[in-house]
Amino acid sequence: MKTLNYRVILFVFALIFGVVFSIPSLMQSQSGKKITLGLDLQGGLHMLLGVKSEVALESKLKSIAASIKYTFDDEEIIFDELHLEEGGNITFELLDEDDVQKAKELLKKEIPGIVLNESGLKFAVEMTEEEKLQTEQSAISQAVDTIRNRLNEFGLAEPTVAKQGEDKILVEVPGIKTQADEQRIRDLIARAAHLQLMAVDEERIARVETMSADEARSFGDVILTDVNTPERYLLHQIPVLDGSMLIDAKVGFDENNQPVINFTLNAQGAKIFGDFTAISVGKRMAVVLDNKVYSAPVIRERIGGGHVQISGNFTVPEAHDLASALRSGALLAPVFVEEKRSVGPSLGADSIKASSIALILGFIAVVIFMVFYYGVAGIIANIALVGNLFLILAIMSLFGATLTLPGMAGIVLTVGMAVDANVIISERIRELLREGKSIVKSIEDGYNNAFTAILDANVTTLIAAIVLYVYGTGAIKGFALTMSIGILASMLTAIVGTHGIYQWILPKINPKKLGFWFGIKAGER
Repeated sequence: MKTLNYRVILFVFALIFGVVFSIPSLMQSQSGKKITLGLDLQGGLHMLLGVKSEVALESKLKSIAASIKYTFDDEEIIFDELHLEEGGNITFELLDEDDVQKAKELLKKEIPGIVLNESGLKFAVEMTEEEKLQTEQSAISQAVDTIRNRLNEFGLAEPTVAKQGEDKILVEVPGIKTQADEQRIRDLIARAAHLQLMAVDEERIARVETMSADEARSFGDVILTDVNTPERYLLHQIPVLDGSMLIDAKVGFDENNQPVINFTLNAQGAKIFGDFTAISVGKRMAVVLDNKVYSAPVIRERIGGGHVQISGNFTVPEAHDLASALRSGALLAPVFVEEKRSVGPSLGADSIKASSIALILGFIAVVIFMVFYYGVAGIIANIALVGNLFLILAIMSLFGATLTLPGMAGIVLTVGMAVDANVIISERIRELLREGKSIVKSIEDGYNNAFTAILDANVTTLIAAIVLYVYGTGAIKGFALTMSIGILASMLTAIVGTHGIYQWILPKINPKKLGFWFGIKAGER
């Protein structure tokens, strides 16, 4: 025990590790991994979004209609007048009575969640109530995932996107400091990015300028405008395929060095696209994004491979944002802002200042109390406390964790818990010394007796912190994370580190000065 032991060496290495990896965060240097400040500490954008789930039902119906058309074409079932009705039904008429049974079996097998009503050769398809409810719920869950993916691709640090209540979405984006950045984020979030490839109604498009929307609907068509000009297009309402079959989207440049978006379809989409272009040579197909026509080129030949291009006089940032939105997936239902507020950087700076003062004052109060009450044992406990703080900062920095106000509260709480472990150990040692045990025996038995109580307390708290992290959102996760790291760090510093220091300095402890070393008053032993 007269030489350095493994516990002291481990503690020293932990302390060096904590100091080195905490420096980038403490000094806010440009290099090295740092802790990310949350919305409440650095300012940013807070939004509460609503979801137009009824639009998801309409999109689902269009998808079902496209599936019916593709299935019937693939199986050579002759049909006519495939329309979407305003009441939420899809209607069509079979032209051959021999196809009725085959068509019913195909629809039952290929398209679940529908109810099929028939009247002779005329059919009406509608979604079941369970399918409608599932579609609405899926639209909200998918919106959460899609918005989170978009913000992550945008390069933002630790955005918070979570479902709130039954049909609301909470979005918090730290670090947004300018009006331009805020508007770009709002546009990125709100963009539906609903991609459709739609056939032009070549037979009736000459009358598109005088045709009403109701008349177009009677033909199973829809009128959409060009993204850059007032030009109108008459398109078949049922799309050839949609963005659900897209697997990738990247920014490229055309022969005029203008930004374009190249996207790739999955195997099913590539087959549908190839088959459609093969039978539509000489006709036009429109690339439609969020109900705006970006281009409507004439099909010159069959296009295989599932590669399509969107051009639309984009700027480079617009092209990158659109490609990001397409990659992250279309919103099944549009979102709208119900509540918005901006947290200014100055408010975040005030929060940091107030929280830092609370942490420093609490730390100083604990340090002074431990020294006055426990003597040198209190100083050892304070050394472990400093090591614990540096370890928390270092680990959070390495993982790029986000620090919020509740997270700072978790650090303050961890300070108390780390000291609590040393208080238990010191009291056990003092009890044994009062009983007349030797210093060596008191230290070893003190740690052995205190270990179980400390372990039980820390494990139960750690379980609670893990549950908070798994099921909590946003700020609650930050609190749970800092508390969990602090608990694990305190086990190393308060039990292993201080024990090693006691073993190292044991030869220097004077049995006649227990008040100086352990805070035991004269006459207590």
